[in-house]
Amino acid sequence: MQAFGRSAKCIAPTGARRTRFGEEPLFEEGLYDLGSGVYAWMVPNGSWGEANAGLVVAARESLLIDTLWDVRATRDMLGAMLGVMGETMLTTVVNTHADGDHFWGNQLVAKAKIITSAASRREMDHHTPAAMAKFARLGRLASALPFQDTKRIGHWFQAMCAPYAFHEVVHTPANLTFAGTQSLELSGRKVHLIEVGPAHTQGDLLVHIPDAGVLFASDILFIGSTPVMWAGPVENWLKALDLILGLDVHTIVPGHGPLTDKEGVAQVKAYWELTAREARKRFDSGIPPVAAACGIVSSPAFRDSPFVDWDSPERMMTNVHVLYRHFRGDTRPLTTLQVVNILRKQALLAHALPEGRPASMRLGGEPR
Repeated sequence: MQAFGRSAKCIAPTGARRTRFGEEPLFEEGLYDLGSGVYAWMVPNGSWGEANAGLVVAARESLLIDTLWDVRATRDMLGAMLGVMGETMLTTVVNTHADGDHFWGNQLVAKAKIITSAASRREMDHHTPAAMAKFARLGRLASALPFQDTKRIGHWFQAMCAPYAFHEVVHTPANLTFAGTQSLELSGRKVHLIEVGPAHTQGDLLVHIPDAGVLFASDILFIGSTPVMWAGPVENWLKALDLILGLDVHTIVPGHGPLTDKEGVAQVKAYWELTAREARKRFDSGIPPVAAACGIVSSPAFRDSPFVDWDSPERMMTNVHVLYRHFRGDTRPLTTLQVVNILRKQALLAHALPEGRPASMRLGGEPR
């Protein structure tokens, strides 16, 4: 896995010797001190639900950036953060978008102001832990059927959900919204919220702490882990990356993967440029999206790139499907049924890439 930029000290490690999916951690899990009262909660290696979060501490109050995919993980994170919050009160929570691994721990901070973009708040109503629990049950049922491809799909679905206790989550969406940009004042400190979606999801936002030179990019950045586009268009994602490249920041916390800097941003931009270019060629040639995704990940351009070693290369399947929708002029949000169908195809591509991580999501795969 590639990591960029300066290192930061993990001041409250969890001591975990394996990732959620049984892999060897490529960086330490726990709370990192980024300086100037800014902290990052980092979860290796950046696969499904292995999301990062953050904390900004000011004179009298603190701000939390995202909660995690279940209550247990969020409780562990908050416990570590109490050690650096001192006498300050947690007054504000920012949810960077509507994926569950960035807001399903909100029930533990429900007394705070919880803010997100208006587009993300609308999406949150449809992203429920009950739906994810059904997804896991679907995986169990598929695994029991006597068909090889169905078993592979079921295994991949189950393995994604296995590390998480979705049944304990009380769906708690944000209670405040904004659109565009908004500046929060935290005991005199400025925190800028910048909406850049639709891209990864419908309402992605960045959190910029200018006096610390730190940016929380959330899922606009995956480092060492393949990004996934649920909304698009890709042009918006590229604009968001260019915006980050233009900011005066030296430390960037991605939504998934290790701390990074602008070199890491450039790598993600290169991924999307290659993916969009290769998908467009295949679309114009009349190649169906499944064949296009398989063709791209096996192409010399992809195999000779750094992206081949990133976690979850099978996400190319989702990315190509969404790109094709935009090439056709279809900008409607994906329905739940469409998402499940795409993930079904993605699971089969995962098994065609047995060297990919996490190994435990591939039938017969062993964590490395």
